[in-house]
Amino acid sequence: MLPFDVYPLWDVEPAYGEGCYLYDKNGVCYLDFYGGHAVISVGHTHPRYVQRIAEQLKRLAFYSNAVQNSLQKQLAERLGAASGYPHFSLFLCNSGAEANENAIKLASFDTKKKKVLAFGKAFHGRTSGAVAVTDNPKIIAPFNATPNVEFVPLNDVEAVEKNLQTGDFCAVIVEGIQGVGGILMPTDTFLQQLRALCDRYDVRLILDEIQSGYGRSGKFFAHQWSGIEPDIITTAKGMGNGFPIGGALISPRFKAVHSMLGTTFGGNHLACAAALAVLEIFEDEHILNNVADMGALLMSELQQLPGVKELRGRGLMIGMEMEKPMGELRSKLLFEHKIFTGAAGTHVIRLLPPLCVGKQQVSELMEALHEVTKRL
Repeated sequence: MLPFDVYPLWDVEPAYGEGCYLYDKNGVCYLDFYGGHAVISVGHTHPRYVQRIAEQLKRLAFYSNAVQNSLQKQLAERLGAASGYPHFSLFLCNSGAEANENAIKLASFDTKKKKVLAFGKAFHGRTSGAVAVTDNPKIIAPFNATPNVEFVPLNDVEAVEKNLQTGDFCAVIVEGIQGVGGILMPTDTFLQQLRALCDRYDVRLILDEIQSGYGRSGKFFAHQWSGIEPDIITTAKGMGNGFPIGGALISPRFKAVHSMLGTTFGGNHLACAAALAVLEIFEDEHILNNVADMGALLMSELQQLPGVKELRGRGLMIGMEMEKPMGELRSKLLFEHKIFTGAAGTHVIRLLPPLCVGKQQVSELMEALHEVTKRL
């Protein structure tokens, strides 16, 4: 048996990592400016992270959600304090797609309505409900296609209101910053208008912070730049620094009922240990301050790079739209300069490094970018 061939793969196999670097089986070093889809938040194999998981593994890796698990309560309390949402509740699951599934379900339970409004170029996951609100027909099977989802352009408040005033919608789901779509940003004003419209038409506002959250924008969640409070916030990726975990932060307006949501593996002991380690490192190493400083430095440096059509993003979530297709540039960065980057479409390079990235790594990236762009 072989793996099901659904991923186009680079001919590189990382064997171990440390901080912002990966090493292949031959010991060749690569600079990680992609963080495995923005997953690596506190760095590869951070000693405290490894220790936390190892110590928990020696005690208990898993038991079901039919028993008490004080680690879940510790995580909820710590995440509430770190994120500025101590008054919310936390539902733990295994991935971002699962978090979005449960958020949509919760909104539908609460409002007794079934339609969801999403946005052009959105990406919310690949499970049934999550892929239905993702704007990519190529990954939506006929089974997933549903008349219960409508798409409108991002930042088009008139299109939003035209749909919501029908009274058919249980939720609006929007990313804090669109990642897969190309680092496209809802404006602060648009998010404020979106909040007001959801209140006016009795619709629940879901902020998908799976890629843009956990400090990546310079605030704990990207929507916090706009000053709004959503009804549900979904998170995953940087939450566990590579250990599979997701969650939904849920407003007090929702009433929990036994069995309305559920999961087998969500909130397991190892996942909670990983997530607690991440939050401890965030606090002790002032990760948000580093994101602000390094994000500003990186943006400043990238503005001087030839061939860049537009720079988008906040903090360490940066989209670099090139005037020419970026495939060759990205390939040369990887195979000649040993630097991982991400992509969005044909022209956008995504930079999503570990949040512990420093001046030395920014300098390495910029030196490589200037060298390669001179030859293209």
